[in-house]
Amino acid sequence: MEQQRLFLTIGLFFLLYLAYDAWQLEFGPKPVPQIITTAANNSTEIAGVPMGADNTSPSAVPQSTNSGSSIPSSIPSAVNAPVAKAIKQAQRIIVETNVLRLEIDSRGGDVRIVDLVKYPKTNKDDTKAFRLMSDANKDLFIAQSGFSGKRDLNNGTVIAAPNHNTIYKVEKTSYKLASGQNAIKVNLYWNSPDNVLFVKTYKLKRDSYQITVSHKIQNHSGRVWRGNLYQQLQRLDYEDEDQSAFIYTYTGGVLYSPEEKYEKIDFSDMADEDLNRDIKNGWAAIIQHYFLAAWVPPVDSTQSYFTSDLNESRYAIGMKATNEVQVAAGTSTVLNNILYVGPKIQQELEKIAPGLELTVDYGVLTFIAKPIFWLLTKIHNFVNNWGWAIILLTMLIKLVFYKLSEASYKSMANMRKVQPRLVAMKERFAGDRQKMNQAMMKMYKEEKINPLGGCLPILVQIPVFISLYWVLLESVELRQADWIFWFTDLSAKDPYFVLPLLMGITMFIQQKLNPPPLDPMQAKIMQALPVVFTIFFAFFPSGLVLYWVVNNTLSIAQQWYITRIVIKA
Repeated sequence: MEQQRLFLTIGLFFLLYLAYDAWQLEFGPKPVPQIITTAANNSTEIAGVPMGADNTSPSAVPQSTNSGSSIPSSIPSAVNAPVAKAIKQAQRIIVETNVLRLEIDSRGGDVRIVDLVKYPKTNKDDTKAFRLMSDANKDLFIAQSGFSGKRDLNNGTVIAAPNHNTIYKVEKTSYKLASGQNAIKVNLYWNSPDNVLFVKTYKLKRDSYQITVSHKIQNHSGRVWRGNLYQQLQRLDYEDEDQSAFIYTYTGGVLYSPEEKYEKIDFSDMADEDLNRDIKNGWAAIIQHYFLAAWVPPVDSTQSYFTSDLNESRYAIGMKATNEVQVAAGTSTVLNNILYVGPKIQQELEKIAPGLELTVDYGVLTFIAKPIFWLLTKIHNFVNNWGWAIILLTMLIKLVFYKLSEASYKSMANMRKVQPRLVAMKERFAGDRQKMNQAMMKMYKEEKINPLGGCLPILVQIPVFISLYWVLLESVELRQADWIFWFTDLSAKDPYFVLPLLMGITMFIQQKLNPPPLDPMQAKIMQALPVVFTIFFAFFPSGLVLYWVVNNTLSIAQQWYITRIVIKA
């Protein structure tokens, strides 16, 4: 029967969608790199700085000391430099706010460690914060910034500039946001041999994951200072701890431009070829499940965005200002950028930069998923419990589609009503499929039954179901959110598998309400589906399974009621 085939197809559609989504990420169309050549203005850029330069190689970038030692006139490229086993360290500065704990290294002024204080690593131990960034060799993920050096064409001397290998001087090694204090400023200093003072400042605010990174250049030399500011994120290709072995979520680079919008550039893309593209009003990030780090340059600035393969599964994505900064002798200037390190909170990301909220990756159905998430948060604000919010949201969605579902269930009920006649036709016209189909179509016409009457209502609802799936999977608000009893984390699987079993039972009951397939093979496949889905959903986040249980239960009640009315008619 056509309807039974439809239900079988819909049962497998969800799994095929997930497989297709993962395939697209791995084998779909990749961004085409654009090679940009920028003319130098009375100076040349030193080779290898900063396009993803590896800071483990001493020869990759200019070195300096606290006193500002002389800079060599010849610097090899970082691209072919060997990658060391660990990132070099210098002096550490610990910075604490009410939501962040940072460790900044005086080497490069890099952000080396980021702990998210409000997000425990596990819900069993809320004293240990989730570590988003680290310079440990096994899970490297750091943020870097600095200047690309220049060579003066007039005399061939190097115009010194600090990069992510430079050793800065520090004021103190510990900062903590005090009660009543709204912001912290962390200053790092480097003075060039030409007597140009560079002050790198991190400004952190209360209740914010947004960090303002400033570079102040005070030119006390006798000539114009020139350079280009760059920012980059460097990460090892490793799976984050929130990644489920059974559910795929994207981990990798992201690039945004007003023209192309949201582009994923995963680590395999970076390994295949380097990207170099000029973008105005863009940003670059590395995202993982629930969290991200992103560099956001000033509004209306044009940056040359790049990616680099640094070998040994280490990659970099970032940007360099296309406009050279020129600071005349005796003057100063300040360059500001934003570094966001934290959870994917959409309402916060929207305020920082256009499109940054798209890092909450709902896929191609974002236009449906965003209103669903908005409604879910409104319900949560009222009930203050994400589990009950999911239940109420499911009921509202079911109410919206009530009439569509009603049409589908009426069609099923009518088919169930004529099921005995269909069985008799199969026996009568055994071996003559053409005559059987003709007799069936005649009966459908006489009884005013559309055998595909239940198709359209179900197909219309599929995009909503998939969108809700991604909302429940991607929303950091559901991470470690409790409901009732042992459900202390709706983003984790049900430890006792109660919800998956209930889902399997509800699927089985739904099958019993539908007319059985005439084809014995189809009947066996349909009978196996509840078992297959129970096993599959046993490893799904409990918040997702809760939605399916509630949706199935409401569907059973509606279908039973409609079937009862139709059969009695």
